Amino acid sequence: MKRVAITGLGTVAPTGNDVKTAWDAALHARSGTGRISLFDASSLKVQIAAEVKGFDASAIVDAKDLRRLERFILFATGAAHEAIQDAGLSKTDLGELAGCSIGVGMGSIAAIEDATKLMAEKGERRLSPFFIPYTIPNMAAGFVSLQFNLKGPNMCPATACASGTHAIGEAYQYIKEGRADIMVCGGAESTISPLGIAAFTACKALSANNNEAETASRPFDATRDGFVMGEGSGILVLEDMDRARKRGARIYGELIGYGLSADAFHITAPPEKGEGGQRAMRMALDSAKLNPEDVDYINAHGTSTSLNDQYESEAIQAVFGDAAKHLHVSSTKGVTGHCIGAAGGIEAVYATLAIYHNVVPPTANLKTPDPKCTLNYAPNQAVEKQVQVALSNSFGFGGTNATIAIKSFH
Repeated sequence: MKRVAITGLGTVAPTGNDVKTAWDAALHARSGTGRISLFDASSLKVQIAAEVKGFDASAIVDAKDLRRLERFILFATGAAHEAIQDAGLSKTDLGELAGCSIGVGMGSIAAIEDATKLMAEKGERRLSPFFIPYTIPNMAAGFVSLQFNLKGPNMCPATACASGTHAIGEAYQYIKEGRADIMVCGGAESTISPLGIAAFTACKALSANNNEAETASRPFDATRDGFVMGEGSGILVLEDMDRARKRGARIYGELIGYGLSADAFHITAPPEKGEGGQRAMRMALDSAKLNPEDVDYINAHGTSTSLNDQYESEAIQAVFGDAAKHLHVSSTKGVTGHCIGAAGGIEAVYATLAIYHNVVPPTANLKTPDPKCTLNYAPNQAVEKQVQVALSNSFGFGGTNATIAIKSFH
């Protein structure tokens, strides 16, 4: 089995449209949430979100595609462009042994809304021939592969909030098994639309703390009342270790483990003590040949919802036992909100950088500790420490769970 290096990182996030800016915001607990500006939300119960702001893809996408492509595809393309450049690769380096795996949970809800209105008002003849191709979730991976000459494995896990982490985990397996030399992988999403916000509000998932938008996403805090909808993309370039070393690539870290499981419990709620999440973490540890005490940091799913934060905390405690006393856990959703299918990609970037820079990003807005959440969450301030091994967790609606394990490279 081959070893898998992380050689490139790219991000488009509510906290910044490149890795440097977004990482700095995460380290300094600068929130990306605010009042919704993409549409008039004044009639909705929830009027806040973590929007991507000021993103311009015109330098990497031609004008015709720029008009047609949905936001989640543009975000993925922007993050992939940064990651591929960061890895020191070009189109001629890619081709048949380079693939693409980008998870998307929902696709474009806004496009579906607009097309439904158009058809109702003006009939089916007015629908764009590009509606289906540029709305379906797998078009993020499809368009990225077109743009960057990725002719190898191409896929799109659509596993809700776990999509990005599943995409990275599956890409890791492809390289490990020799089915690809390079994989461009992660997640993308844009679900901030009237229907998207109203629908997640209807299932009682979102914070309605409209008057405190910047601090509404407060993972593990006793006053949390739901997640804040985010959007964006996080992309990693994974590469066969031997190939990366031979070409002298900068190696951020090594992806060494992947675990996945199903709760088989409820369509939205996690089981008590996060039993399914426990199994995903244990599988990741087993596949990486790690003991609990080997792990220094976990980028938690940490959505700022009542049951998720409590049960994930209990799951970590159950898996790590006494080793949990020396473990740092944080949720960067305090600054990004919950980016759904993009969350696992963005958070994998953060977990990788935690290892590369030996610093744990904080859990922003954690002011009132929840007595049911008893771990060390690095509240509001980054913690400098040696981070040799990190996990990144993602747990999705439908009871689907994913964990990846990353270690430092020397």
